[in-house]
Amino acid sequence: MNYSYTHLTDYERYHIFILRKSKISLSEIARKLGRDKSTISREIQRNTGKRGYRPKQANHLAQGRKRKGNQQITDFGFAYISYLIENDWSPEQIHGRLKLMGWIDVPSIERIYLFIYADKANGGKLYQHLRCQKQRRKRYGSGQQRRGQIVDRRDIDERPAVVDKRSRFGDFEGDTIVGKQHKGALLTLVERKTRLCIIRPHQNRRASTIASSSIEALRPFKARTVTYDNGKEFANHKDIANALHIDVYFAKPYASWQRGSNENMNGLIRQYLPKSQRLDTVTLEQTQFIEHRLNNRPRKVLDYQTPLEVLSRC
Repeated sequence: MNYSYTHLTDYERYHIFILRKSKISLSEIARKLGRDKSTISREIQRNTGKRGYRPKQANHLAQGRKRKGNQQITDFGFAYISYLIENDWSPEQIHGRLKLMGWIDVPSIERIYLFIYADKANGGKLYQHLRCQKQRRKRYGSGQQRRGQIVDRRDIDERPAVVDKRSRFGDFEGDTIVGKQHKGALLTLVERKTRLCIIRPHQNRRASTIASSSIEALRPFKARTVTYDNGKEFANHKDIANALHIDVYFAKPYASWQRGSNENMNGLIRQYLPKSQRLDTVTLEQTQFIEHRLNNRPRKVLDYQTPLEVLSRC
């Protein structure tokens, strides 16, 4: 039998409560109320609290969702949210940041998405700032080419436990991103506590080039440690350690999760420099622009503070 859909009434919620207390099946409850079984099942799943399904609480939860769906955004709110989206903030980051700022009636994440898609329907381009799912990063070349070539490498197992805690500033992770057809590369460094990122463009990945770039990039930050990927471009790690008086470690082969902050950052960088792009024409000015965007973007892991805000208190 087909039923036309209308919202459940208080009367129906009361009967669901009574019938469930009597151990009546969902199918039988649906039949008695003239509702589809999926409607009853969804009602119970969405509106059950810690003490089970109760009609008054169920009605309260349903009304709360209805109010959220009817949220109105002021003209100022539209303008400010548009500005944040144009700066590549995600709806989740916008929602979390506005709550941190103490906004009243912060739009839900879903409402912000609806705003973006409504803008698209009207010919707007805000949707172009949304990040799509990134595929897992592919390494170029064989394992023999990139791995097992580093002399006197110190394994991540030797790294002090304090680094894992992210409780202090100065512990970095490092990697490189390669351009299309192996044209050009980026050195990427991320500080573990603040998620501050540093990006340097290069024509090649020679070990001497990457070592000099790492030294130049890390020197202003009084680095304590850096944990690199196992690529051959980090073969001159001793030069980095000696120049900066720091300890250099290497993640285990094929264990990118041991440099999770760096791997995540590389994915964010790809929003601006996709895999289809050569990197040998990327300028320092371009990478500084990307740094600025990412270091001023709030992070859920930082309670919606930005890396630069966390850095300012270190």
